Amino acid sequence: MTTLAAKRPITALAMGAIAIVFGVATIVSGGRALFGDEAERQAVGNAVGFVLWFNFAAGFAYVAAGGALLARQAWAAPLAAVIAAATLAVFLAFGVHVLLGGAYEIRTVGAMALRCAVWIVIAIAARRLSAAAVLS
Repeated sequence: MTTLAAKRPITALAMGAIAIVFGVATIVSGGRALFGDEAERQAVGNAVGFVLWFNFAAGFAYVAAGGALLARQAWAAPLAAVIAAATLAVFLAFGVHVLLGGAYEIRTVGAMALRCAVWIVIAIAARRLSAAAVLS
């Protein structure tokens, strides 16, 4: 079994912890928006359904990627890259939705930008850790 570089455990631990916390927060907030009581569902305003469902489902992948990073598993890097790419694709689709006049909440723009940035950073860090493991 290939593991991420043992020489950089702090990076793997930090990225893994961030991914897990981010994932749990995403699952909780998405779950409330999708399955909560009427007040919780109303609080999301003009949520875009496909973005909401994607983020909720992705939260589980965030936790898996975080766990893989904590365990320094090599498959954490490709999973993080897939999460980053999928998040960028959904953000692009959201942009098309907005340009076509669809209703949305401005906070979704910020949230998706944050998600993209976080997962790009995690994917790059995981890739570097994975490459360092191969080279050592």
